[in-house]
Amino acid sequence: QFSVHLKYQFYYSNIVVCLRCTDLRLSDQTLMDVSIRFRREMDKGLCRDTNPTAAVKMLPTFVRSTPDGTEQGEFLALDLGGSNFRVLLVKVMGNGKQKVEMESQIYDIPEHVMRGSGSEFFDHIADCLANYLEKMGIKDKKLPLGFTFSFPCQQTKLDEAVLLSWTKGFRSSGVEGKDVVSLLRKSIKKRGDFDIDIVAVVNDTVGTMMTCGFDDRHCEVGLIVGTGTNACYMEQMRNIDLLDGDEGRMCVNTEWGAFGDDGALEDLRTDIDQELDAGSLNPGKQLFEKMISGMYMGELVRLILVKMARSQLLFQGKTTSELLTTGHFSTSYIYAIENDKLKVLRDLGLDPSIEDCKATRRVCQIVSTRAAHLCASTLAAVLRQIRDNKAAEKLRITIGVDGSVYKNHPEFSRRLNKMVRRLVPDCDVRFLQSQDGSGKGAAMVTAVAFRLANQNVERQRILDTLRLSREQLLEVKRRLNEEMMRGLSKQTHEQASIKMLPTYVRSTPDGTERGNFLALDLGGSSFRVLLVRVRSEKRRSVDMQQKIYSIPQEIMQGTGEELFNHIVDCIADFLEYMGMRGASLPLGFTFSFPCDQTKLDEGILLKWTKGFKASGCEGRDVVTLLKEAVRRRQEFDLNFVAVVNDTVGTMMTCAYEDPKCEVGLIVGTGTNACYMEEMHNIELVEGNSGRMCVNVEWGAFGENGELDDFCTEFDHLVDACSNYPGKQRYEKMISGMYLGEVVRNVLLDFTDKGLLFRGKVSERLKTRGIFETKFLSQIESDRLAMRQVRSILQHLGLTGSTCDDSVLVKEVCSVVARRAAQLCGAGLAAVVDKIRQNRNLNQLSITVGVDGTLYKTHPHFSTIMQETLQDLAPQCQVTFLKSEDGSGKGAALITAVACRVQNEEQQ
Repeated sequence: QFSVHLKYQFYYSNIVVCLRCTDLRLSDQTLMDVSIRFRREMDKGLCRDTNPTAAVKMLPTFVRSTPDGTEQGEFLALDLGGSNFRVLLVKVMGNGKQKVEMESQIYDIPEHVMRGSGSEFFDHIADCLANYLEKMGIKDKKLPLGFTFSFPCQQTKLDEAVLLSWTKGFRSSGVEGKDVVSLLRKSIKKRGDFDIDIVAVVNDTVGTMMTCGFDDRHCEVGLIVGTGTNACYMEQMRNIDLLDGDEGRMCVNTEWGAFGDDGALEDLRTDIDQELDAGSLNPGKQLFEKMISGMYMGELVRLILVKMARSQLLFQGKTTSELLTTGHFSTSYIYAIENDKLKVLRDLGLDPSIEDCKATRRVCQIVSTRAAHLCASTLAAVLRQIRDNKAAEKLRITIGVDGSVYKNHPEFSRRLNKMVRRLVPDCDVRFLQSQDGSGKGAAMVTAVAFRLANQNVERQRILDTLRLSREQLLEVKRRLNEEMMRGLSKQTHEQASIKMLPTYVRSTPDGTERGNFLALDLGGSSFRVLLVRVRSEKRRSVDMQQKIYSIPQEIMQGTGEELFNHIVDCIADFLEYMGMRGASLPLGFTFSFPCDQTKLDEGILLKWTKGFKASGCEGRDVVTLLKEAVRRRQEFDLNFVAVVNDTVGTMMTCAYEDPKCEVGLIVGTGTNACYMEEMHNIELVEGNSGRMCVNVEWGAFGENGELDDFCTEFDHLVDACSNYPGKQRYEKMISGMYLGEVVRNVLLDFTDKGLLFRGKVSERLKTRGIFETKFLSQIESDRLAMRQVRSILQHLGLTGSTCDDSVLVKEVCSVVARRAAQLCGAGLAAVVDKIRQNRNLNQLSITVGVDGTLYKTHPHFSTIMQETLQDLAPQCQVTFLKSEDGSGKGAALITAVACRVQNEEQQ
């Protein structure tokens, strides 16, 4: 009967415990709901408008990077977060060793100091620090120091933290609302017997993440479940609305202990939670922490046990003074009870029965399980945020964890880990216990800050060679103008790098042009044939039909005969395709290579560019070469009217839309400009009246050394490995064919110096031409958390690249593209200023017709170029008009204008 009674009593006690603790047991659905609520709170904390009223403050820490394994040096660390604090000397060895050695000493903070004045508090810390430096024999060294300060702070810099509020029983007056680093510096200065460089102030949670990040580069989350609880994680800058800038990442200190302070958890808080809160030092504050952390877990259990005892459900209805004393049931008792070490109940003056022990154990399990599961629900929200930021289907991530509850409770870590995996099954989560996160972590933050600062100095030193001052740009403008004058002069033309070639285009369209014209467009690895119909009625229009043909590499670099035979084959195919076999139409030939013209329908190729090397062409008339190929085929005849450059075609296309267009500009695979020059300045051509379009051929600027003092080691590398070393120097600093190569060489140099990709380069990145110029446009257009950058880096075999690497690659692209746009703007300033001076105008209003993929597709090129032009040629008001098919339509329009002028002359 006694045995049956015992079983009944035990069964009854368990039922009672379960009933009493029903509100403490949370279903998966409830936990998922908590997770969703917390994600909303995170968003409120990150948003500038809602942050002031948000409970979860999402504080920026100004920690911009996790360790990369190359950190090294000696660092001091202060670790303050409880009733004692530590001073540490941390030696970090990187470069493959990845080893950390630490020596530390613990100092007490007396109760009267914790609750006294702020100056007394920081004087005590400075005294302890001096004692430690003396003991270690390093008082005369000025070492960098990281300060772990584990209280809610508002940071505006890495080395500045304003205390928002004391927690964990601290009450030092005059500290809240003040910068704790300044207060510590003041106390150190007051002593005057040592000096240190306080580099970083960090939260223990951040320290935990950084400590584990040194061992595992996938670690992007820090978690503390100890006396208090908190989490931090690496957030995308674009989501941190509180700060300016949207590139890269920053660690955000969630301060999630305050989750629920605005009532968001009211439906989940039990009467026990409310009773505990009412008796705490900070009622209504840190409500989530009070449901989870070690400071309160024991108290929750004590309140439940007291309630059950008073209800005659435990300890035969008896209580003791120890059990009734607030804070007397420490959280360590829970560890012991859940480990079946029930002696602690006797330490409370109780005489528990077996049923009492079992019931108490069950209460402890329910309270600690709720804590683990609530912690898992908020952690799941953080993991989802990171996964969404990366647009990853499956997130692989490591969580660095510290804190007495996580480490000492026999089941807490297992319950937490299991529930996290249930709530976010699409995340591959690893939990890594931190070894001294708050001390070593502060040193690691300092070490990373030192590494970043040193690396940034070196990177900026290199990038500064690619940055041009206003004085340098004005000098480029002056030198280019000087070379233009030399190119126009008969006496100096041969020696000039800029050839200023006459095009024999004497007029821009006037709107009366009409008829059907053929246009050929050769300027790159593809070739077009077009039929262009020009109408001159009230609604004048240009209609085009075209077909694109590729030019194989072996033909580009074979013989001239093979190249022009291929072109004629394409023309024959097009005429067949259009049903015009045997037709003889006026033809304009856009030939986008440097040519010397003596008339409109003749162009002597000076030299191949853009990768062409067809033999037997340089020094010959390309129209004659084309005519010979037509004769060899013996199928049709063509009426050759004009051979034109794509730049001239661009100007003519835009002039058809805007009569003020007198300048053409190409910024694509290559770069060039043309403009309407006064005939009396063109000494190579007879006649002084009127104007003629001059093809500047400015890509060759610098071939006489005019750009040597602006060229970097990267420009020299690109030039040396090009098809034509020493040629087209200006073009190699501006155009789409070369910018990717400039960037690639900078990235290789950075990597070689250990400033990028952890010093590890991929074989693909070593491949010439692999970094396409279109990547610059894509990278600088990237507003999606560097996803596009990472995708490109993976394509280049850099699969281990980090977000920090992506930010740096973007900076390199930005600097190289900016220089190109500024150089182009300086050149254009020389051209428009020359036109203004030619016409003796104080102010010139003119339109520039522009074409080219770099100008059209790069997100910033056109803006920077125009700003530079405005700055360097302030007396010129320049409008830019994008050309729609200047090389095809332009050739037809030049032909149409020539036919119109010819007809006018015949009349």
